[in-house]
Amino acid sequence: MQPNPDDYGYALDRALESVVGVRAMIPEDAFTAEILGTERAGNGVLIRSDGVVLTIGYLIAEAETVWLNFSDGQVVGGHVLAYDHVTGFGLVQALARLDLPALPFGDSATAKVGQDVVIGGSGGRGQSVASRIVAKQEFAGYWEYVLDEAIFTAPSHPNWGGAPLIGPGGELLGIGSLQLQRSVEQRQVEDINMIVPIDLLKPDLDDLLTLGRPKGSPRPWLGLYATEIGGQIVVAALASQGPAADADLDAGDIVVGIGGEEAHDLAEFFRTIWSLGDAGIEVPLTIHREGRTFDVSVRSADRNDYLKAPVLH
Repeated sequence: MQPNPDDYGYALDRALESVVGVRAMIPEDAFTAEILGTERAGNGVLIRSDGVVLTIGYLIAEAETVWLNFSDGQVVGGHVLAYDHVTGFGLVQALARLDLPALPFGDSATAKVGQDVVIGGSGGRGQSVASRIVAKQEFAGYWEYVLDEAIFTAPSHPNWGGAPLIGPGGELLGIGSLQLQRSVEQRQVEDINMIVPIDLLKPDLDDLLTLGRPKGSPRPWLGLYATEIGGQIVVAALASQGPAADADLDAGDIVVGIGGEEAHDLAEFFRTIWSLGDAGIEVPLTIHREGRTFDVSVRSADRNDYLKAPVLH
């Protein structure tokens, strides 16, 4: 599964020099520690010559310490610049001078299903995977997250978090977020990676670098983890001390409707919440629980208000 340089029309080893290892330490009292843990490790990719590294945001959310491992053997500290909840991207600034290539941005919108790609890993070819794009489609994540068109690749990279998707010209097409499974022939399943397309970063990159978040008002956040089962939206769990927990929602509740509209599709459920207004708006839900149906209003919040801000050491 390792990529062969002869199969690509660009300098593969040179491109992989841009890939870095990311390790983050998170305080035990951090809001995300309960779900994501206090030690997180994955990958990232150098996108600017001044040491800006792009990764997947959950690796570095609320990080107290970040270490970056580069292909030339350097291990340097990093400072968290941004975490964009809308796309899932995270940015880290390396706190040392680097003499390594930055991977140029590609055009993820023009990437084709069936195209041969490489999922890069820190450590060169031995930690990378020769892969292909197997699908481009909508993705809804239980943590109040929707991508209009995510990229899916196979074979899967086993260390997918923050791993760069490198296109046929040696360009950056996206960042690895998840490992999922899909059905294939004869009732078999295969592991695939879900990739966040790089085109989603381009409009907000300057704001993320200067403000630490996209410009504009934040989306309303309820702090619930929802799943779609048989055409019903079911609350699987709640974020501790989040808005939904404060409104006395419970795991197992079925969301029958939102603002008088029926709720059947997870992506549309989240989009409807976001369409009501900015963070802080009241979100009217109709809930079914243990044989009874009732209405409840959840005062939404800005997710960032629950997270520890980055600290520059």
